[in-house]
Amino acid sequence: MTALLEAVNITKQFPGTLALDHVNVELRAGEIHAIMGENGAGKSTLMKILAGVHSPDTGEIRFEGRPITIVNPHDALRHGINIVYQELSLVPALTVAENIYPGRLPTNIFGMVRYPTLFRNTTQMLSQLNVAVEARTRVESLSIANQQLVEITKAISSNCKVLILDEPTSALTDYEADILLAFLRRLAASGVGILYISHKLNEIFALADRITVLRDGKHVGTKNTSDVTPDEIVRMMVGRDLGHMYPPKSQQAGDALLEVKIFRRHGASQYNSFELHKGEILGFAGLIGSGRTELARAVFGAEPHAEGTVILNGSPVHIQSPKKAIKLGIGYLPEDRKAAGLFLEMSLKWNMEATVIQDVSAIGFVSAPKERELAEQYIRKLNISTPGIEQEVQRLSGGNQQKALVAKWLSIQPKILIVDEPTRGIDVGAKREIHFLLRSLAESGVGVIMISSELPEILGMSDRVLVMHEGSIVAEYSATEATEEKIVRSASGQPAEIELDIEISKTEII
Repeated sequence: MTALLEAVNITKQFPGTLALDHVNVELRAGEIHAIMGENGAGKSTLMKILAGVHSPDTGEIRFEGRPITIVNPHDALRHGINIVYQELSLVPALTVAENIYPGRLPTNIFGMVRYPTLFRNTTQMLSQLNVAVEARTRVESLSIANQQLVEITKAISSNCKVLILDEPTSALTDYEADILLAFLRRLAASGVGILYISHKLNEIFALADRITVLRDGKHVGTKNTSDVTPDEIVRMMVGRDLGHMYPPKSQQAGDALLEVKIFRRHGASQYNSFELHKGEILGFAGLIGSGRTELARAVFGAEPHAEGTVILNGSPVHIQSPKKAIKLGIGYLPEDRKAAGLFLEMSLKWNMEATVIQDVSAIGFVSAPKERELAEQYIRKLNISTPGIEQEVQRLSGGNQQKALVAKWLSIQPKILIVDEPTRGIDVGAKREIHFLLRSLAESGVGVIMISSELPEILGMSDRVLVMHEGSIVAEYSATEATEEKIVRSASGQPAEIELDIEISKTEII
């Protein structure tokens, strides 16, 4: 069978980094081909070369058997190659139709948009792809999952033959991801070739026909998904056995460290109460929009709260701001490390000392020896791969950026650490390291609150699980009681005794 798209012996060098070293990848029409590897393996660089963002130093790109030259994204689009990045590029205030056809709106002889034609064309396109959203709906009113479907519809509306997806489910719950994966299967069945980047092994094995693994910029191998196991793919990615992804759980938690009583966020109607114990990892599960992040931010002082009591180590405290929370020994890793967690254009050293600048200062001036000692301590402790402490954080891989964010908050010597999606967008090896680090912190007496949309992570890490639905904590499960089925039921607002027919629900939404 003639390949739809081939990357042949692609090499790309950046200053100080050989990003790709004679890499080969082949994509067939109607195939979903996963590209896997640790952060920094070269996946995104390869995809950007195929999409015209970067040019290869050496090597050749072939499309439908013929060599082609792609010098910019417009060239790629002309050949039918489109890429959808992890960060959506939709305009929230515009309609679905206006987002799908930007720059290609049908107009009359006076240059006025022919909206009836636009909405009719969009409705036809959405119907062909079985996407259940209205052409006239503003994008800002859609769920994240449906926004992803609109983004992909936009990509394929311009004669797309090759679709490249970079971590498309990173912001979705498992339920919402299933909706997207069903859509991609239908798309591939229509003949579109899909290159798919994801760190989620269960997702890859449920979706992909073949898997190509990159490591340190080199092509390790390409396998039929049916011929390999997840463990074999992990060994190809990291070059070694990782062992268990989750450490053993705590046998017994200590006394109550944090008590949140009759707590209500400003502007919300729901009241919530919960406890966090010393040495415990308390998992918060729920669908996107369930209020997990908002509740955690309010406890941390990043959002105002209207009523309620917060008790820390038996004493009431009033946390009016993150500064007060930090002073009390509470750290918070936000879910979006780039937008809210790190100073990307600043050095690794500066990011690590940002929360404890007073500890590395003397008589009002930063002490170079102290800041170096702090940075090097956490680089060793967290095994951060970096040329040095002066490296700009934006130049680190995603996994090392996440470790830098962890280091920033470990430097305050936290009593309580709130981690929101702690392993989003990082590879399997870095995930395991963070899992074991969080358990190590808990064993030292730190109370950990973990928010995660990945149910295996919630089940693998949590000593207790709290489930939220529409702003309220609706269920609590011990580690031995918690199951995916129970959590999904509670997160969907279903009573525990009612069977939730997920397949029917998916069909209705799609």
